Amino acid sequence: MHIAIAGNIGCGKTTLTKLLVKRYGWTPRFEPVETNPYLDDFYQDMNRWSFNLQVYFLNKRFRDVVEISKSTDTIIQDRTIFEDARIFAPNLHAQGYMSDRDFQNYTDLFDLMMSLVGLPDLLIYIRSSIPNLIAQIAKRGREYEQSIRIDYLTGLNERYEAWIKDYPGKLLIVDGDTLKFESSVSDFQRITEQIDAKLYGLFPEE
Repeated sequence: MHIAIAGNIGCGKTTLTKLLVKRYGWTPRFEPVETNPYLDDFYQDMNRWSFNLQVYFLNKRFRDVVEISKSTDTIIQDRTIFEDARIFAPNLHAQGYMSDRDFQNYTDLFDLMMSLVGLPDLLIYIRSSIPNLIAQIAKRGREYEQSIRIDYLTGLNERYEAWIKDYPGKLLIVDGDTLKFESSVSDFQRITEQIDAKLYGLFPEE
């Protein structure tokens, strides 16, 4: 199976991924952050580096989904290829950080890739408010993230909600503001019970 976790910057995707790997023994695929050669430059000059960054992510995640499709393991993925193309790239384009020419080129490449990619067996979306995201970003203390603009995060959140509203696959929405899965055993258990219901039908869904 292919399980994927989606959500805005700072919502807790990596934390939840690690907890679920420990709980279920699934194989993780983490977002390439620490080894990303463009992130620092991107946050310093988004106009210059937005296209390079998005192509980098698209390449990495397409490679991941191809490998996932060939695997016999249950794999949990920290962020999906769909978020890059349906949320991050359009947000950069709408806010003037990516030119029409680059956005069209990127979109054409993504559409070609999508002819070879299916939806995950379960998408877990962590919904989070802007104040919670800001607090989480500050807490983890990545230097290059401290210059993220609030309007950038807000634009992403709006696109996430629009995407999730019409998402055609199996979906579980986690309230990242109220469910403190990192520190609360009961909150994490509530999430795993809902995952079990979605995947195996073992518990009634809420």
